[in-house]
Amino acid sequence: MDTRRDPELPGLLLRTERDALIPLLRSRPGGDFAIGTCCTGWTVRDVLAHCSAALMRVVEGRFEKGVFSPESNDRDIAERADWPDGRIVDELERGMTEAGPVIAAAGHGKLDVIAFGEWVHAGDVREAFGEPGAYEGDGLPHVLALLGGLTRASGAHPLLARLDGHDTPFVLGADSPEPAVYTGAAATLVRLLTGRAVTGARYELTGAEEADLVFLT
Repeated sequence: MDTRRDPELPGLLLRTERDALIPLLRSRPGGDFAIGTCCTGWTVRDVLAHCSAALMRVVEGRFEKGVFSPESNDRDIAERADWPDGRIVDELERGMTEAGPVIAAAGHGKLDVIAFGEWVHAGDVREAFGEPGAYEGDGLPHVLALLGGLTRASGAHPLLARLDGHDTPFVLGADSPEPAVYTGAAATLVRLLTGRAVTGARYELTGAEEADLVFLT
């Protein structure tokens, strides 16, 4: 991945998000875990079960063939179907606490994307709850620091991102002398990169279509 990678950054992102998300989850009534999310067919509980399972696979080093495939994800969720909501939250908290060192040690940052995916799913949960700033918060600066390497590693569409509140543009995706140009909020860019809805958001995008930017769903 990116030779400028900070190996501690994914763990920092996970711990930062843990400190924001876990108290929110523990404050919500049980019925809220049945709310649907933007992840087709998944409730809040399903998203959390997927997230906790993925992190525990990292912590325990369980990377069998087909791991993180849709079928594997469905099995992970099904295995937790009888768990109380609190047990899933406990497992998620443990994973967000312990996965960082394993991700840091992974060669060439090959597991960094897991930390990003966990943060995005936390945003999915906040959005389902109707919380403001679903894809923002204290973790966003860490996400922006990760995105250059993640998008280059995935061969994502070349993009020059001029973000509100940032003087220096971010260069994302594959190398290109003529990248697409995005101008707008960082949270909206995250939505575009992950295929989330951007209804009502104000931004400019030239040189690409919205669908071209999606590198993780």
